[in-house]
Amino acid sequence: MAERAPRMDAVFDGEAVRAQFPVFTKNPGLYFLDTAASAQKPQVVLDVLNIALSDHYANIHRGLYEFSARSTADFENARAKVAKFLNAGENEIVFTRSTTESINLVAASWGSARLKPDDEILITQLEHHANIVPWQMIAEKTGAKLVVVPVTDKGDVLAEEAIKRIGPKTKMVAISHMSNALGTILPAGEIVAAAKKVGAATLLDGAQAVMHLPVDVKALDCDFYVFSGHKLYGPTGIGVLYGREEILNTMPPYQGGGDMIEKVSFAGTTYKKAPARFEAGTPAIAEAIALGAAIDFITGLGLSRIAQYEQELYEYALQELQKIEGLKLYGQAFKRASILAFTLDGLNAADVAMILDKEKVCVRVGHHCAMPLLERLGVPATIRASIGMYNTRADVDALVAGLNKARRMLS
Repeated sequence: MAERAPRMDAVFDGEAVRAQFPVFTKNPGLYFLDTAASAQKPQVVLDVLNIALSDHYANIHRGLYEFSARSTADFENARAKVAKFLNAGENEIVFTRSTTESINLVAASWGSARLKPDDEILITQLEHHANIVPWQMIAEKTGAKLVVVPVTDKGDVLAEEAIKRIGPKTKMVAISHMSNALGTILPAGEIVAAAKKVGAATLLDGAQAVMHLPVDVKALDCDFYVFSGHKLYGPTGIGVLYGREEILNTMPPYQGGGDMIEKVSFAGTTYKKAPARFEAGTPAIAEAIALGAAIDFITGLGLSRIAQYEQELYEYALQELQKIEGLKLYGQAFKRASILAFTLDGLNAADVAMILDKEKVCVRVGHHCAMPLLERLGVPATIRASIGMYNTRADVDALVAGLNKARRMLS
C-alpha cells in the first residue's frame, strides 16, 4: 500500500504527491505531461481496483450471497462519493463508460424525445469532437440545427457571443467547462443562466475541468454534467453522467437489457427510474469502485489546493516556454489552466514530439480531437503539454531542455 497522501493542512508537496504514483518510481526520469489525455493512477486506486476484483468480486444488484451484497454496497458507495463530489443527489448519477458515452446518451435519449425540425443546439467552436459529433448525429435525425459560438483569437468563448445566439429556438446548450486543446475555462454559469431564460436544457462537458476545478452542479445550475474517470486519476472504462432527476426520469432508456427493467413481458416492458434505467447490463463494477477511491484521494488532498499548486506550476511553465526562440503559444484566454499548446516555428510538431520522447518527456501532438478549433486558429497541429498534480518544476525544465534540443537538431 502507498503512504498516506499529505494532509490538507500541510503545504502542498508535489514530490510527496508524485511518490503516490508507482509509474514514476518504476520509470525513473519520466516526465509525463499528457494528463489531459489520461491521468496516471495513484497506488491507492490500483489497490482498490485489485481488491474489488480479487477479494470479494461478484455481480451486483442480483445475488443474495455475501460477495454480491458487498460488491453492490461498494458500487453504490462509489455513486454516493461521486454525488457528493459534484453536490448532486445519488439518483442523479449514472455510470457510463466515458464522457463520450455520457454525451451520446443525452443526445440520443433526451434529443430523440425533445428535438424537432428547426430547433437549435448551441455548441462552441472549441468543443472536443465528443461534444460535436453526437449533436450532429441527432440533428440529422431530428431536423434540428447546430449553432456554433465563435472563439476569439486568444481562445476565449465570450459570454455575450453565446448569449446573443440563444433564443426561442434554442433547445440545448452543450458546451465545455474547460477546453482540452487550449485550457480555456468557459463562462459556464453565465451561459447556463441565459439558456434557462429561454427554457433550453444545458450540458457541460467537464472531462477536463473536474481534476482542476471544484465543481458544484447545483451552483452551475446545469441540467447535465459529464466526465470520465480516467482523467480524474481513476481507471479507464468508467464515466459519469449527472442529470437532474426529474429530467432523467422523463428520458427513454438509451439501451435495453438486464437490471434496467421493472417488468418484462412479450406484450411490453416497464423501466426502472434513474439511474438504473440507463445502466443496462453488468456495469464496470471494479472501475466504479476505484473511481470512488480516486475521488477520496483528491478530496483528501483538497481540490482547491491542487488547483493552486497546478496554477503556480502552469505560470512557471508559461514563463519558461516564452523564453524559447520561435515558440508560439496558442490559447491565451482570460481564464485558463493546466494546458500549454504551442508550435516551434518551421518545425514539424510530430518531429519535435519524437525528440521529446527520447528525452522521456511525454506530450501530445496533433489536433487533440478539436479539428474545428485548430482550423479556426490556422494551425494543423500543436504540441500540447498538460499539467497534473504529480508534476513539478523538473517536468517543465525537462520540457524546455527537450524543446531546445529539438530546435538544434531540426533547424
